[in-house]
Amino acid sequence: MALVDDYDVVVMGVANMFDRYRDRVIVAELDSNEPLEDAVDIVLYDSFAQPESDHEEIAHLVANPRARRVVVYTWNFHPDLIASAQQHGAHGYLSKTLPARELVAALEAVHAGETVISDAPPRARSAVGLDWPGRGEGLSDRESEILALITQGKSNAEVAKLTYLSPNTVKSYIRTIYRKIDVASRTQAVLWGVAHGFTPDRNRIAPWRTKA
Repeated sequence: MALVDDYDVVVMGVANMFDRYRDRVIVAELDSNEPLEDAVDIVLYDSFAQPESDHEEIAHLVANPRARRVVVYTWNFHPDLIASAQQHGAHGYLSKTLPARELVAALEAVHAGETVISDAPPRARSAVGLDWPGRGEGLSDRESEILALITQGKSNAEVAKLTYLSPNTVKSYIRTIYRKIDVASRTQAVLWGVAHGFTPDRNRIAPWRTKA
């Protein structure tokens, strides 16, 4: 299995969840600077700070012959996002609230040829073992994702569009973020984000893009 997300801390957090299941899941963390040579049974696309409302990236993964099956790993279960992921060929849409054992079982089902869509979760903490930028400073996964998008230069309207959250919800998250990281302005928040690992480490989707 390959993990796709632009943040090293996110990739390592997901990989660490599978440590107890090495007899069932083998993780091949692919560096975007290395050429792809081997096919993998499953590509797990972590949606953290990725363009959820634009599933072009999922289509690129699905189109790559080295990715036999593609699974989206997310907290956002808006019906339009699920439908779009399926339309683009994703073989699974799994919740970040799933305990590791259930996540592994779902991936095994995908590997066996099933299409697996998690039930839309109630608001709950992400699965034990996951990590994300700002977790150590008390930011939730969703707050961290909002801050990551802001740090990437996205406006409130763009953040709302990308995450399928309402503008008022985005504003509420931003107020909470400001309070937690002790800043008073967007500029200060961006500078804090840059200093605390909220800029992407690399573009992991790049090597999966097939040439026309």
